[in-house]
Amino acid sequence: MELNSVKESAPEDEKAAADVDVDVDVLIVGAGPCGLALACDLARRGVSHLLVERSEALFTGSRGKGIQPRTREVLDDLGVGDAVREWGGPAPVGLLVVDGAEQGERDMFHRAAPTDAEPYGEPWLLPQWRTQEILLARLRELGGSVAFSTALTGLAQDDGGVTAHLSTGPVRARHLVATDGGRSTVRRALGIDMAGETLDPAPTLVADVTLAPGSLGRDHWHVFVGGSAMASLCPLPGTEDFQLFASAVPGTAPADAPTAEASAFDTPAFDTSAEGVRALVAARTPLGPDAVTEVRWASDFRPRAALADRFAQGRVLLAGDAAHVHSPAGGQGLNTSVQDAYNLGWKLGQVLLHGAPGALLETYEQERRPIAADMLGFSTRVHRGEQQRGKEAQQLGIGYRESPLSEGAAGVLRAGDRAPDGDAGDGRRLFDVFRGPHFTLLAVGTDAPLPVPDNVMVRVHRAPLSEAYGAGLFLVRPDGCVGWASTTAEGLGDYAARLGITLPEPDAL
Repeated sequence: MELNSVKESAPEDEKAAADVDVDVDVLIVGAGPCGLALACDLARRGVSHLLVERSEALFTGSRGKGIQPRTREVLDDLGVGDAVREWGGPAPVGLLVVDGAEQGERDMFHRAAPTDAEPYGEPWLLPQWRTQEILLARLRELGGSVAFSTALTGLAQDDGGVTAHLSTGPVRARHLVATDGGRSTVRRALGIDMAGETLDPAPTLVADVTLAPGSLGRDHWHVFVGGSAMASLCPLPGTEDFQLFASAVPGTAPADAPTAEASAFDTPAFDTSAEGVRALVAARTPLGPDAVTEVRWASDFRPRAALADRFAQGRVLLAGDAAHVHSPAGGQGLNTSVQDAYNLGWKLGQVLLHGAPGALLETYEQERRPIAADMLGFSTRVHRGEQQRGKEAQQLGIGYRESPLSEGAAGVLRAGDRAPDGDAGDGRRLFDVFRGPHFTLLAVGTDAPLPVPDNVMVRVHRAPLSEAYGAGLFLVRPDGCVGWASTTAEGLGDYAARLGITLPEPDAL
């Protein structure tokens, strides 16, 4: 079947299509951070799924190494917070060298001390390959797996689901989620445009290298600038490696073609062989080529910023790089992708398992596409040197106030805001209360009567008055955002019904 052989149809409620035979509820195409995070979320909900990856193994490079504070909260909820702490580490302060002269320390990130409401304040480094290994281990704990060496070759949709033609045979699913990267096979098969721009005509190189002992200290992120080009060597926590990053200085892109006088700084394309990487390190840093004892992985590319016109078409949804491509300068690509999965997972669970209307899935694009657009703008400004990586990079301020799923306000919060951490009042933290695939009906500093659910989908908790919340009732979604807020439970039942939740009448706890 040709890749463009796609029949589009509007998704129907799952009840209407319940008699259609399927192999799995959700087929996920692409086992990067986004696909693995989504698979973990579906697995803990009991949603049947299949995660396929065309490669023989997980990606081996460190590329998306920056884990922002909001993503750390997400990963903690998915059950891998301890592993992220064990294998990662805080981003080191930069040490700037310009034309061979040391200019001192230059911190490239906004750093904040942990607070009661925001337990993670500083940027965290974790090689992308390690993040994926951690998520895969968690998926296996939950009973899931990845089907490697399995490529999508075609797909078609109808009222009941998606028929995907894989290199290993056909699979029938109720929904397909494309997490297969910036060159997404699924997105191209659907004919969805991805508008964007090349941010720099000059190429960028990223590589993982091992240096001879004593060659370079691991207490700093070393940044070397000379002429129109720069290179950096960042120690990767949990390994003996450094990530090498090489590109042009913003606004001073090298010429499209080398001249007789061209130096290594002006090279229009990178040699990603071990010899080429060693030569580049020697040309752009004080280190000699022999200082690079091993090149574990190398890749070059031209930075782009692009956003898909749509994040959904029929029963197929796009997430991660399949929906948006960022410059690595902002450190937002992997983070935005994992948070796509976090937003989508619970919605698929509610529709597939709990009778929520299919329209709930429409809110995925409504909520995530504007966020992706904002993060693309931020990353592009950072890439061009127009903005620093400030508090915005932490993604703690991301919310969905304009979403059709956001209703009401109480205390200092509005529906759609991120639900802060805090004292749960029983020896736990609020994030401990939220952790898991359930909703949480949180009463903060109030004795207002509450409904007592008779199922595990919603957990009820009373907490002491909190500055981060103020007094009120808050229904916290499984993705850690406030969906509904008020001072009384009036209207909560109607709101919950939209999400496939039935709540009894309020009762005093």
